[in-house]
Amino acid sequence: MPAESRPEATPFDTILQISTAYWLSRCLHVVADLGVADALGDTPQSLSALAEATGTHTASLGRLLRLLSAHGIFKSRPEGFAHTPSSQLLRKDHPQSMRALIRATALPIYWESYGRLDYSVRTGLPAVEQIAPGGLWNYLAGHPDANEIFNQAMTAKAQGQIAGVIAAYSFSGFATIGDLGGGRGHLLKAVLAATPGAKGVLFDLPHVIDQVSGMASDRLWLQGGDFFKDQLPVCDAYLMMDVINTWNDDRVDAILKNVRRAAPAHAKLLLVESVISEDSNPSWAKMLDITMLALLSGKQRTRAEHERLLAVSGFRLERVVDVRGTSTILEAVPI
Repeated sequence: MPAESRPEATPFDTILQISTAYWLSRCLHVVADLGVADALGDTPQSLSALAEATGTHTASLGRLLRLLSAHGIFKSRPEGFAHTPSSQLLRKDHPQSMRALIRATALPIYWESYGRLDYSVRTGLPAVEQIAPGGLWNYLAGHPDANEIFNQAMTAKAQGQIAGVIAAYSFSGFATIGDLGGGRGHLLKAVLAATPGAKGVLFDLPHVIDQVSGMASDRLWLQGGDFFKDQLPVCDAYLMMDVINTWNDDRVDAILKNVRRAAPAHAKLLLVESVISEDSNPSWAKMLDITMLALLSGKQRTRAEHERLLAVSGFRLERVVDVRGTSTILEAVPI
């Protein structure tokens, strides 16, 4: 039935769909983990061929694919199944592959933390601490397989955001650009590739910098340290992508004040974040905010909340630049 001819959802429908939404998401997790999209390839495949390639029970796999096809992920055909633009994103060889990101959302630490979400609502503390003492980062450090999936997911997520950042913002006016908490340097490398006259400094924890030591060059310098307290490089622009959302207000204040101590008067601070809109409409930022509640001590923030945090730390928010997708760039200058 075409979408325009479907009856409007009743209140009963709305509650039923939301309360069972994890049934659908779990089907997506399973086919991503099994590599069904890779087995399907470029041409339609029979259900039996897909089951054989993925080592699954034919009828059971068909039931999952039937449900996902009803929601635009894969397409059911008389001879079997074919790809849709959405299911193509589950292929690991797709340039914008989301497979790793989907697999990360299915990690046991995610499921179990959401299962204890009531603890966060009652206390304001991350539910993950009830499952993994020391929190998410400590858990990942002790579970190499989960850590690898998580790192792949964050890389995939970053790649999706980076193209939008480069398209939306010109870095040509900066001689030196610092990427604070920049991980493996994907954002900074893309910025420097788009800005031939600039040089960059990748700043992250020493063990992270050790892992990427081979990327140093005459245009890209590496510096290990703690951005809460260690001296930061002097730059014309400071980039932080999805950094401050992982921390509570007090910790964000410590980070931003440390940036302010290093920043020259002419510098700009560029925060790439998913900003919560002030309206009551659904949004990715509002969804992500609950993950911050359950798994970390941070939060997604509104523009006004960002503006207040920046002001207390010695910055003035000058403008907010929309980025393709779910992010924005908050551009601030020292006061």
